[in-house]
Amino acid sequence: MFIDRLPLNVSPSVNRSGSPPRTREYDWRARPGNDQHAFCKQARPPFHNPAADMAFPTVEISPSDVVRRRVVSWQGMVAEITQMTRNERIESRFCGPVHLLAMYERGVRHDGSTVIEGMPKSTLRDFSRKLSFVPAGNKFHDWQTPQVPARVVYFYFDPSALAISSECDIADMQLAPKLFFEDCALWDTALKLTVLIENAGSENQLYIEALGVVLAHELLRLNAGTPRIEPQLRGGLAAWQQRTVVAYVEEHLDEPISLATLAQLVRLSPHYFCRAFKQSFGMPPHRFHTSRRIERAKILLAKPAPSVTDIGFTVGFSQTSSFTAAFRRATGTTPTAYHRSLC
Repeated sequence: MFIDRLPLNVSPSVNRSGSPPRTREYDWRARPGNDQHAFCKQARPPFHNPAADMAFPTVEISPSDVVRRRVVSWQGMVAEITQMTRNERIESRFCGPVHLLAMYERGVRHDGSTVIEGMPKSTLRDFSRKLSFVPAGNKFHDWQTPQVPARVVYFYFDPSALAISSECDIADMQLAPKLFFEDCALWDTALKLTVLIENAGSENQLYIEALGVVLAHELLRLNAGTPRIEPQLRGGLAAWQQRTVVAYVEEHLDEPISLATLAQLVRLSPHYFCRAFKQSFGMPPHRFHTSRRIERAKILLAKPAPSVTDIGFTVGFSQTSSFTAAFRRATGTTPTAYHRSLC
């Protein structure tokens, strides 16, 4: 059953018996003891519960009149498109028995912070075209003074209720939180689903449900770290070219890499290579090189030693200040603060 409705103060329900879904009000503050944290701890185990009527909570936004919200629900999944109507301080919270994927189509803030339980806090200013994933039972909190009206699409889903092959043991998988990350395949699927939802019609119902399953699969593959089978983008690099470039970058993270060197590896002109690389990876080569340096730095910062300065040199930054600036741009925090948050 496919439901598209306003307003959004009620949460859609999943009914696996085949009867029309019912709606009911969801408010964790009304639970016994008024203890949201206790509810989060109860929700942490994988949800095997086959109850026919499981409510989907949505992100709590305050003040509520600063956003327009549209929700669409189907078997095992809910999508919500939120659009800020004016620039003023806003706060968002979530903790529930379903997984949450946030797609930030537009988001730039003067000030603010975002935290997902199990992850370091981020004060990233520009998080446009970023994704965040909150596993069931984990707490999410965000506040910001926006520079531009944000547009965020939230996907809530119970993978065990989706039509996904049982061989994946989805209900037993412990998914890891991820904050402000990029993934081309996941983004493309979420964006395609959003466009369909905005033009929702009965003729699109089966396609929307199928894309919901694909989105769940993309998340599971991302969590497991298994390679994706992605379609070749027109004008992008061939699969062997992508593997060659990525391997070279990983082996030379601490060295300057010229555009001409990478282009020569895959037998393309620098101009065409730069365009094809961006088509395939969603960013230019120099930004990809920097992002891989930052990811390597995160691994090193998780260890008790060496120093931040040494780590910067190890991943190819000649000065601590340039390393700190690049790390802050990518993560919203400094290398020192990131290291302390993991200690």
